[in-house]
Amino acid sequence: MAEKIVEEIEEEEVEEAQEKKMGFLDHMEELRQRILRSLFALVVASSLSGVLWKPLWELLRKPAGEDINFLAISVLEPFMFKVKLSIFAGALVAAPFIIYQLVAFVAPALKAHEKRWVYPFVAFLVFLFYSGVVFGYLFVMPPATKWLLAQGMGTMLVQPRVDYYLGYAALLTLGMGACFETPLFLVFLSKLGIVDSKSLLSNWRIATIIILVVAAILTPDWSPVTMAIFAAPMIVLYFLSILLVKFF
Repeated sequence: MAEKIVEEIEEEEVEEAQEKKMGFLDHMEELRQRILRSLFALVVASSLSGVLWKPLWELLRKPAGEDINFLAISVLEPFMFKVKLSIFAGALVAAPFIIYQLVAFVAPALKAHEKRWVYPFVAFLVFLFYSGVVFGYLFVMPPATKWLLAQGMGTMLVQPRVDYYLGYAALLTLGMGACFETPLFLVFLSKLGIVDSKSLLSNWRIATIIILVVAAILTPDWSPVTMAIFAAPMIVLYFLSILLVKFF
């Protein structure tokens, strides 16, 4: 009798292990499908960007001014530049879809009251990121680029490499997009109980110093004007974060 009970227990344990294994494999298959969809979206968006690379390049080079001639110093560089520009633009276009795939994979594990906030949270995240990218392109890149290029005017022939300029533009725009996520980051920390609105408000001076240091790191020039343009919206977003933390 005892042996029969032991056998039944062992059979139940084997069945539970198999169910867990199948559940894990199902999750891995879903993750694989979502990764493939994300890669497909990135390839499609990058391919379309590749077709439109000329107007994209004209848009990207505009902050440098029309009188600047860009340089490619190797046979492969023009081609590689087109590829990198296409991927950069494609990633910006496909980002919302990729983020959706990630959230859709994680959402089933969330509780009911958490699911109510997840999609508005993602929509706000995407909005803030694109707002930061646009702000960086319109208000940070032009003064920073012109100030940097002006340092060599009259003493040397300034012809920036296209490859380096693309990396520089990506740093400024994506960096600004990441900085605009500050409110969501602080709201997340408040939900974990790490910060609250009172502590954020009482430490605003320290936060301002940190923002200025980050602005100095992310801006490629030492111009106080560029740093101020970079830091000003971050400071505004910090105080906006205090309101969000207080009421949400």
